[in-house]
Amino acid sequence: MAIQNNRLSEKDYAENFSDIHPPFENKEAALVEANRCIFCYDAPCTKSCPTSINIPKFIKQITTDNIKGSAHTIFISNIFGGGCSRVCPVEKLCEGACVYNLLHEQPIEIAKLQRWSTQPAIENKWKLFERKMHTPSGKGGKVAIVGAGPAGLSCAHVLSREGIDVTVFEKESKGGGLMTYGIAAYKVTPKFCQDEVDFIISLGGIEIKYDHSLGKDVTLADLQKNYNAVYLGMGVGLANQLNIPGEELEGVEDAISFIYDIRSKGYPNVSVGEKVVVIGMGMTAIDAATQAKRLGAKEVTMVYRRSEAEKNCTQVELDIAMLDGCKIQWLAAPVAIAGENARPDDPVGRGKVTALICDVMKLGAPDFSGKPAPIKTGETITIECDMVIKATGQSPFMELVEQNGLENNKGKIVVKEKAITNIKGVFAGGDAVNGGKEVVDAVQAGKDGAAAILQFLSRQDA
Repeated sequence: MAIQNNRLSEKDYAENFSDIHPPFENKEAALVEANRCIFCYDAPCTKSCPTSINIPKFIKQITTDNIKGSAHTIFISNIFGGGCSRVCPVEKLCEGACVYNLLHEQPIEIAKLQRWSTQPAIENKWKLFERKMHTPSGKGGKVAIVGAGPAGLSCAHVLSREGIDVTVFEKESKGGGLMTYGIAAYKVTPKFCQDEVDFIISLGGIEIKYDHSLGKDVTLADLQKNYNAVYLGMGVGLANQLNIPGEELEGVEDAISFIYDIRSKGYPNVSVGEKVVVIGMGMTAIDAATQAKRLGAKEVTMVYRRSEAEKNCTQVELDIAMLDGCKIQWLAAPVAIAGENARPDDPVGRGKVTALICDVMKLGAPDFSGKPAPIKTGETITIECDMVIKATGQSPFMELVEQNGLENNKGKIVVKEKAITNIKGVFAGGDAVNGGKEVVDAVQAGKDGAAAILQFLSRQDA
């Protein structure tokens, strides 16, 4: 067994990472699907969308060939409507709420229709909004935003529409946050992510300063001094550690870094093992497992300490992994990673991964999470592997948050009225507050933050 890159041909990479949800082939196909919608009053699909897109309205606009109007209806509620049409777990949101499910029929393909409307708008940078010219007095109505991800850019877009000048400070060299660096490449391409960011800032009034990290290149005190208000949308930090023996072995890495490399380096340049084990059962774990298989791993096994009934991913996502040939080991909790000492002269004995050792679990009474608690049975199993990918969540930027005097709950920023922190003029939202949810939740958090900031600025202007 060996970890190596360039396992497949260029053709294989192209096929393996092609669009998993291809768009409608033509206008007629989109119209046929749009005309299936019965345009419900008090539509459950709209109520299930965290950003409250008026779904019946944008679909009706498609049927009348008003694609610009349809795109406007989507973007007025969710400026990441293009990206969300590709990555949202619609089976548990809008499409899951479609009334056709009650009739045991296929729900309206809302995501696909949303993509139909937003794609040309993003590609051609349609001017769907006009900026207001009036801005609050004082420092010129300037707002600083930390993080150019869905929360930060959603906030920036709403503020820009209202005539506020926004400067976004982003630690990476590209914007988009999770969309650009943390989602499977067969869902959204790097090019699409860049096009989406370019479309969002094309409204004007938004400047992004890349390679600017809070606490390193810029401080919160500086931002408070130079701007009317500050919005913190920097997401979450490092991957959680397993804290088990062997975690330092060569061949162990976290899912976020693995996916980041795929997104930034290109498929042939990312190394993958022959036998890979992925620990976790959330959406990130699925993305890591399926991409490991598509990079050329011969065998991928997902390990989860509970049963299938408690999984964090959706059934649709799990089906993708299983169709890709990933194996599932339920009721197994990692206790150690075995390895061989590849460098005898190394006193640490770092070595290479050879296996993952797990306790066999059974389910007991619900724990603090509300799920049945996994309990050791006394048995263990050993899974041979040469690579272990950890997908057990991420930790908030606790040190950064505490250093800046922000009230927090184990690093997650505490807010009231959806976005207001304990520091006057400082607001927050997205994963930095909730610890990690869907892209669409971050977009709504950005809108909530913008609303709170506008109210704050109006009071300052009074």
